[in-house]
Amino acid sequence: QLHLVESGGGLVQPGGSLRLSCATSGFNLDEYVIGWFRQAPGKEREGVSCISDRVSTTQYAASVKGRFTISIDNAKNTVILQMNSLKSEHTAIYYCAVFRGFGLCPLTSRTYTNWGQGTQVTVSS
Repeated sequence: QLHLVESGGGLVQPGGSLRLSCATSGFNLDEYVIGWFRQAPGKEREGVSCISDRVSTTQYAASVKGRFTISIDNAKNTVILQMNSLKSEHTAIYYCAVFRGFGLCPLTSRTYTNWGQGTQVTVSS
């Protein structure tokens, strides 16, 4: 059975960094596209970044490009989202999600079929 478990969220000051992890099990990462999404209070869920390991493709939302980096630790079956230079507007619940396929990875949530439970990120002084 496919499982996604996020971790690494917490409280961080503006300008700080956090490293989110999405531990995966029950499927072959190479056959799936993996995305990170976030949802702030009162706002719709939005795509942050995604990766298709088989074709070495990544994509980032314009608001995080240059600040966030997505990667895969194949030895641990874990997807990492390294977040640097955080701002208060990055405060949200962050989710990882997957769908079976490869190639260009979309940042549209409806494409993804399986979701983790989310991890809270709060950027505040």
